[in-house]
Amino acid sequence: MFNKNITLEMLATFNPNTIVQHLGIEFIEMGDDYLIAKMPVDGRTHQPFGILHGGASVVLAESLGSMASWMCLPDPTKQRAVGLDINANHVRSVSSGWVYGKVTALHVGRTTHLWEIKITNEAGKLVCISRLTVAVVAA
Repeated sequence: MFNKNITLEMLATFNPNTIVQHLGIEFIEMGDDYLIAKMPVDGRTHQPFGILHGGASVVLAESLGSMASWMCLPDPTKQRAVGLDINANHVRSVSSGWVYGKVTALHVGRTTHLWEIKITNEAGKLVCISRLTVAVVAA
């Protein structure tokens, strides 16, 4: 499903001066049909009560889904993958450490992609589940 020429090192080069870099998100693992990133739970990602901000979880989810869509494009010089809709259910709080997001495809079509992103804590317990719809548009 993903372009076989894409590496984790290549993904890291896309993020200078972006929200991904600002929040400390790192792409750490990829397979034929999934991508995993981690994000710190600290002052950059906390809400005022000292726990992971739901918006930070959504940034992680959309970053994973958008990157996964880009990795599926037949010719990324002629097409772009842009977020169309995202939802998230926050099921557990986290106050420190890392969270891990794993994106998998529910549908990869010609003009839309649908992704499921599960975000877990360091113990592997579900923190947030998100669904992202991505539109594939001309560059």
